[in-house]
Formats: sequence, structure tokens, C-alpha cells
Amino acid sequence: MTTTRSATPPVVPRHEWQRNLDDLLVEEKRLTRALDALAARRRRLPMVAMGDYTFAGPDGPLTLDDLFQGRGQLIVYQFMNTGPDSLCPGCVTMMDNVPHLDHLNRRDISWHMVSNIPIERLTGLAARFGWLFPYASSAGTTFSADCGAGDGFGLSAFLRTPGGVHQTYFTTSRGADRFRFDFSMMDIAPFGRGETWEDSPEGWPQTPPYEWWRPRDE
Repeated sequence: MTTTRSATPPVVPRHEWQRNLDDLLVEEKRLTRALDALAARRRRLPMVAMGDYTFAGPDGPLTLDDLFQGRGQLIVYQFMNTGPDSLCPGCVTMMDNVPHLDHLNRRDISWHMVSNIPIERLTGLAARFGWLFPYASSAGTTFSADCGAGDGFGLSAFLRTPGGVHQTYFTTSRGADRFRFDFSMMDIAPFGRGETWEDSPEGWPQTPPYEWWRPRDE
């Protein structure tokens, strides 16, 4: 997207800018507390038992228990399989946002990307994009459907207990937006994400959704 300078925010004295910012921050604080309350409700969700699965990892077969890497909690991103000749641009760019996992690991949380894409192709994608996070193929299993992702994508949380592995949470679609660093930064940039669905002042530069989403080497 090429940023145009023909439409920009109005220029005001700093005291007026600060007053407007302070008004906005009141609403942001209210939203923060609402998100805290939502997170508290999420922690109180019941859970559902998961079955047994055999995944293909880069170094051999893996079970769902193996994905925990010895920890008690697990987050899994189910990467959409769009066929042998295409890639889901949203999933590719989502994976580019995955950070170092050390801080999660210190809180007894592991993270894994899982996909119905065959392991050979996943390994090629990891090499192509320089992904360093753990990944596995769920091809030939019902894992994606059982989690709620089906033929699409999704983000799940799991808990390992003496009684087995249980799913505690699932989200998809824009529910995964807030976990992306790039979207979060775009949302505070002057022109936002620059997509036509956004409520922006007239003249703000915008393009249709997904038009700019593509693997970074394309």
C-alpha cells in the first residue's frame, strides 16, 4: 500500500492533542478491563477430553502428548491446508509473527504449529521462511476437525492432566487477530491496517482485505 499525504489528521496544539488522547485512553482502559474480565471467564471454561493422534514430525512420529514437550499447557495453531499448489496467506503471515518461545516455556506453556499439509512440505516451508518453531503434520488424522478448525485454521489451548489431554479453548477467524504483532502495530499506526472494512476518515489510503497478504518472499 502506498501511503498518500493528501489526507492526514488535523494539526492542533499539543495541549489539544493531549486532551483528545486522554479521552481515548479512558476508553482504552475500559476495554482493557473488559478484556481482563473476558480472560477470567476463559479461565473458567470447562474442558473436553481429546483422543489419541499420531502426527508426523520432522524427526519422526509424535503423539499429542509429545507436543507438550514435557510441559503442562499447550497452544496449537492449526495451519490451513489449501492444497499442494497454494498456501493460505493469512496462515503464512501469522506464522511470521511467532516470536521466541522462551517466555511462554518459562510459564509451563509449549507452542506448536500443526497442519494437514504433509510433513515433507511443512519442512520445506520452515526452511523457506526460516521458521524456528516446532511443527507437525496432522494429515490422515481427525485432529483438525476434532479441535474445531475443520478444513480451516484455528488456535487451540490444551491442558495435560493425569486423566489425559484436554482442550480448553478454541478460536478462529478474527479471534486470532489479536495474537499477531503486525496487526497490533498497524492498529495504532496513523492509517490503521489500511483495509476497506475499517472505519477511517474519508481519504485515508485503503485497499481491499487480503489483497496485500502474501508470503514475504513474493
